[in-house]
Amino acid sequence: MSENYLTSIRKQFEYYKSLGEKTFAQVSDDQLFLQYNENSNSIAMIINHLAGNMLSRWTDFMTTDGEKEWRNRDQEFESVETNRAQMLNKWEQGWRCFFAAIDSLQTEDLEKIIYIRNQGHTVMEALNRQLAHYPYHVGQIVFIGKMFADDEWTSLSIPKGNSTKFNDDKFSKPKERRHFTDTDHDSK
Repeated sequence: MSENYLTSIRKQFEYYKSLGEKTFAQVSDDQLFLQYNENSNSIAMIINHLAGNMLSRWTDFMTTDGEKEWRNRDQEFESVETNRAQMLNKWEQGWRCFFAAIDSLQTEDLEKIIYIRNQGHTVMEALNRQLAHYPYHVGQIVFIGKMFADDEWTSLSIPKGNSTKFNDDKFSKPKERRHFTDTDHDSK
């Protein structure tokens, strides 16, 4: 694996982080904390869980197990922040820890073994594990937000009925190699 992997995976995570943030902007403060029923999670609960996971997995990740003794996973779904500002601070805290971990890596670190609940993973496997886990929960956040926003929802991808227009625009440009999250720019 090359440095391209680290660049690519960071961009992937930045993309999913942005989907969460674009969702937060489309729901009211109260809706961040609403649960459909007692067995479901609110957006705030999911954020609390993501932050708890990121802080546990990526704090001193090269030298300590990713499931820290101080983490109380069950409580992440019970005790949540009480306002938008606190919730967003928790969200940012988790992502800062995670991105700092990615940014600390060198290509040769990707094959090193780290542990999550005593199960050995290469660093690359641990990153890939989270690339499945974090977007799973961001998808839940987006789904909940879309339900709350209803007709006021602004699509985070290609809006319904616009696929042909979107594809026509993409195919009207020359082929180039770039990450799908890179914004459109003029080819030089």
